[in-house]
Amino acid sequence: MENQKNKILLVEDDTNFGQVLKNYLELNDFVVELARDGILGLAAFRRERFDICLLDVMMPNMDGFTLAEEIRNVDPDVPLFFLSAKSMKDDILTGYKLGADDYITKPFDSEVLLSKIKAVLKRNQELHEKQHSQIEFVVGIYHFNSKLRTLKHGTESHTLSPKENELLLMLCEYKNDLLPRETALKRIWGSDTYFNGRSMDVYIAKLRKYLREDSSVEIVNIHGNGFRLVVPEV
Repeated sequence: MENQKNKILLVEDDTNFGQVLKNYLELNDFVVELARDGILGLAAFRRERFDICLLDVMMPNMDGFTLAEEIRNVDPDVPLFFLSAKSMKDDILTGYKLGADDYITKPFDSEVLLSKIKAVLKRNQELHEKQHSQIEFVVGIYHFNSKLRTLKHGTESHTLSPKENELLLMLCEYKNDLLPRETALKRIWGSDTYFNGRSMDVYIAKLRKYLREDSSVEIVNIHGNGFRLVVPEV
């Protein structure tokens, strides 16, 4: 996933303003999906994974505050910015109570918004790197390098897909302990929907196939809760 552009969900019902902001962010190397109201924004969020959400507050069909609550139910950690003409203290406090990283009143300076977005994403990236400070693992007879995405045993070497790599990394971080399904789904797939759950099961099956040469290593399904990577303690 190196050099992959960050994805922004922009939910804004003002067509002209939304398109101008979308174009500006895209010129600054972001991938932006623009949704015209809260319902479309929620559908987009459930469909894809985003690195940050920019939400207008006053929108038809579903307002920004309600949308933020729905997004938080899917992913409690994704950064949220409110972009709103509503500048009353109560509105701003409501935004922060919903877990917003920032509440920016219109009109605003696009360069300032860009700087704030970059600061939040940099902070999250640094936290992610701290979580993943260990990149090499011994899994039975296998050597796993999460930076290179390689799983090696003797002369055999598998190059893992990004999702396979992230899933095995999480299993290794939770080695001999329960990795909750919800935790893995939200971090890797962005939400814990039924279809994402089925997708994860496919990847678990692939990892089991890669690890089958060592009978002492097992990915155990803890029914209804998650998975446990069982590795003999050396």
